[in-house]
Amino acid sequence: MADSLVLTGSEKTFSPDQIIVSKTDTKGRITYANQLFLSIAEYTEKDVLGQPHSMIRHPAMPRCIFELLWRTIAAGDEIFAYVVNRTKQQNHYWVMAHVTAQRDENGQITGYHSSRRCPSRAALEIIKPLYARLLAAEQQHSNDKQGLQAGCAMLEDILHQSGKRYDQFVFDLIRLPLEQHLYQ
Repeated sequence: MADSLVLTGSEKTFSPDQIIVSKTDTKGRITYANQLFLSIAEYTEKDVLGQPHSMIRHPAMPRCIFELLWRTIAAGDEIFAYVVNRTKQQNHYWVMAHVTAQRDENGQITGYHSSRRCPSRAALEIIKPLYARLLAAEQQHSNDKQGLQAGCAMLEDILHQSGKRYDQFVFDLIRLPLEQHLYQ
């Protein structure tokens, strides 16, 4: 199992003018991955098609962020979120993900489309400690459900204290100076 493999600590990078793209069905199984996705994630198209998108989930990523993401897109709304992913070779890479629902001619959700850009260093200076706190809250519980609830409650409390909704919080980070992009 990939979770038991030792992470390298090495970060893969891509430039601010590149976009990682993937599409999934409604269950989160990958139906499309662009060449940049495959290159950064260190997989082939054959490796990823039909597989759960969670195959690139990094163990340092708080589950409560994915809970918020899935709840939002399942309702048909778009979401922006910072995500750290794991590669096939146990490296990692950070993205600013924009996920939207794909719909058929009747308006029914048929899948999801994710475009991911390079985040700024300034944004990650805020996100990394926040995610570490959320993950620590989740890991204080041996029961996964209780851990997820604890992470979600902490995130809600942090947002409440800031007086911002999640989308406002993320957009404030996106607006940080462009010259501070991670890989420029």
